[in-house]
Amino acid sequence: MAVFLLPRGILVEMKDFFVEDAVRFENATVTTYFVLSSMQVRDKKQGGQYLALIVSDRTGSLEARMWDEVADPIEFCSEGCYVKVQGDISKYQGKFQITLKKLRLAADSEIDPKDFQPATKFDVEEMWGELRGYVSAFRNEDLKRLVFSFLDDEKIGPTFKSAPAAKRLHHAWLGGLLEHVLTLVRVCLAAAPFYPEVDSDLLVTGAILHDVGKLRELEWKSSFSYTLEGQMIGHISIAQGMLREKVLALAPFPEKLAMLVEHMILSHHGKYEFGSPKLPMTPEAILLSALDDLEAKMQALRNEFAAAEALGKGANEVTEWVRSMDRSLFDSKKYLKGE
Repeated sequence: MAVFLLPRGILVEMKDFFVEDAVRFENATVTTYFVLSSMQVRDKKQGGQYLALIVSDRTGSLEARMWDEVADPIEFCSEGCYVKVQGDISKYQGKFQITLKKLRLAADSEIDPKDFQPATKFDVEEMWGELRGYVSAFRNEDLKRLVFSFLDDEKIGPTFKSAPAAKRLHHAWLGGLLEHVLTLVRVCLAAAPFYPEVDSDLLVTGAILHDVGKLRELEWKSSFSYTLEGQMIGHISIAQGMLREKVLALAPFPEKLAMLVEHMILSHHGKYEFGSPKLPMTPEAILLSALDDLEAKMQALRNEFAAAEALGKGANEVTEWVRSMDRSLFDSKKYLKGE
């Protein structure tokens, strides 16, 4: 049975404690389960070792420190494993953290994986059906064949439904890639009529396939991380290879179309300094890059607003510094409502 007593020194033992609950348990001791996302063994100035950790669940992550009794955790625990912990919740420099008193490897019987992997709030099968409907409406039969060769692939299709879109920044949850792609397709279809230079089918093809390399760049088990292929090659080059394999299997396939789709994949990051091998040169590539960047930024913005609310920030306060955008953000809608 959970104990919800808050004064320091009172044990709050609750199997269902999540990171998002930290604001309600400041200065309390909690016992709960996490995924060990990061683990570093460091030397104390006065001698001995301590652990610098990041622990996570489906609602977020906390920085953690363990100052004593670290021998067993060092021997038996590693990044990506499930752990049971006991520690004190506190706030340091505006962020919640947990100072651990105990840490051990969690037994399989103690763990429900759904508690540790964030997932899309939308129905995956409904999103998948909507996405396929847009492809079915293509007038260009070659592009329709190409996209369905990915979606109908017995390995790619199921993976596409479950994959996150990123490890950390935007849509970093199960089903996040599908959610991101579907939203981007909707935005592309809404914007395309304003730009007669744009081929709508080609644009949507790029929107669906631009991040397909993330299916092999990322892995998602107890936590999200990069595969060796992802670290060594990256999702843009992986996607380029996947596209060429499909085009070869669909032969004969128009070379001109194949090159234009490949260009969108290679240029969708928009700038060389953002890891883009090429700059967008076609109307479709330019629009895709701009809308992809916008869609990712707006989801990151939602994440930051939610984090600010979890920290108890008021309507007239900016978010924490957002490194990916090089700025803090401000919830104008909440501010105008005075909430």
